[in-house]
Amino acid sequence: MFTAKLFPTILIILDVLAAVMYVPSGDWRHVVYWLAAAILTFTVTY
Repeated sequence: MFTAKLFPTILIILDVLAAVMYVPSGDWRHVVYWLAAAILTFTVTY
């Protein structure tokens, strides 16, 4: 059970980190895009 959700969890973490990387430049479209990708992955997985 743990290994089945390992990859999606890593993907969610990477999506959130990608969103954080766009915050200093003020590129809010990319921030919203990556956060939406993380939320979508979360809702489909859990």
